[in-house]
Formats: sequence, C-alpha cells, structure tokens
Amino acid sequence: MSIGKLGPENVVTTSPDSDLEEATQTLEDENVGALVVTEGDEPVGMLTDRDAALAIHDHDDVGSLSVEEIMAEDPATIHADDDPLAISEAIAEHNVRRFPIVDDDGNLTGIATLDDLIATIGEELDNVADTIEAQSPDYSP
Repeated sequence: MSIGKLGPENVVTTSPDSDLEEATQTLEDENVGALVVTEGDEPVGMLTDRDAALAIHDHDDVGSLSVEEIMAEDPATIHADDDPLAISEAIAEHNVRRFPIVDDDGNLTGIATLDDLIATIGEELDNVADTIEAQSPDYSP
C-alpha cells in the first residue's frame, strides 16, 4: 500500500487570498483542524486551527487577515508513492502532524496525518494479533 491510499483524497483547501474569517468557517463546516493552502493544484501552505487562534494575539482585526498572512509557508509534503511509514520519518524530521500528499508534478492528491499513521499501525497490529491467536489456540488477550 502506498501513502496515497492512507489518508482522505478529498482534501479541504483554501487559497492564500481567502480571508481568515472565511477559512475558519471552512474549518468548522468541514470539521477539520487544518486547510491545505493551494495555488492551482499545488500546496503552498498550511493553515491550522491553532494558527488562527494564535493570530488573535498579534492582530487587531483577525477576521480581515488573509490566509497568506498567517499560514505556514512551503509545507512539508509526502509523495503519493511513498510507503505509509514514511509519514513517521516526516513527522520526526519536520515536527508537524499533517502532510499534503503530492504526485510527480507536485500536485495535491490527498493528505496524510499522524492520526492516519496511528490508525494504520493499529490495523497492522490487529492483523498480527489474528495470526498469533490462530497459531496459539490457548492464547487469549
């Protein structure tokens, strides 16, 4: 399985020139913690709910800010063909929880998160547990 199959393909996005009020409404409406900021089909930034919350301390009129003013630029990405465990290495290297998934042209094809990694590891451990139980009839967790 490639990382392209790990997370959702329907990524919630916004543009750099969107205002923060609109972006936070999208976060709420879509029930997500981050938006991938795109120009065309390429990810150029990430905007998290935390970024929006912390902007309150630095700006008087938060709602009129553009996404570009507070987004994290040049997000770390993961290639769609990478192994799912590549997200673990990316988390360690970049110290972030969410990664846009891109194709060979750098176009956004999905998103992978720390939560996706944990869920994948859980599924794999469940598979291992099934094997242990099948091969060890007296074993009971």
